[in-house]
Amino acid sequence: MFDLGNNIFLSETDLGFRASRSSGPGGQNVNKVNTRITVFFDVAGFEGFSDYQKKRVLSHLATRASHEGVVHVVSQKFRTQKANKNKATERLVELLREALKPPKIRRKTRIPARVKEKRLADKKKRAKLKQLRTGKINLE
Repeated sequence: MFDLGNNIFLSETDLGFRASRSSGPGGQNVNKVNTRITVFFDVAGFEGFSDYQKKRVLSHLATRASHEGVVHVVSQKFRTQKANKNKATERLVELLREALKPPKIRRKTRIPARVKEKRLADKKKRAKLKQLRTGKINLE
């Protein structure tokens, strides 16, 4: 049982697992043992999420989600299925928690008057310098 926050709990029965051969170097172990684990989670079919939460999770994890609303996470870092399974589920729970966090509200801030004045003064100084280079202005 995994706690996603906001009284939302995810059990291992909600997840699907598939083992396959890992890629990369590793000698005979890689060539004959299925140690890579892919964890599948059906966000669209999960009843613990509201429609808003489902939409939020699927938009946040769009690169990991299929068109049917199934999110997948892969782990092949370790030499055993059990370690990869633990790592992949841990990563999935971490991603779901992150996706369910409410977004920070951006509050508009006002530009200080001194900053505006300094910007305008710098613009005038720059403009005057450029006009001096053309020779179109009289020095007064």
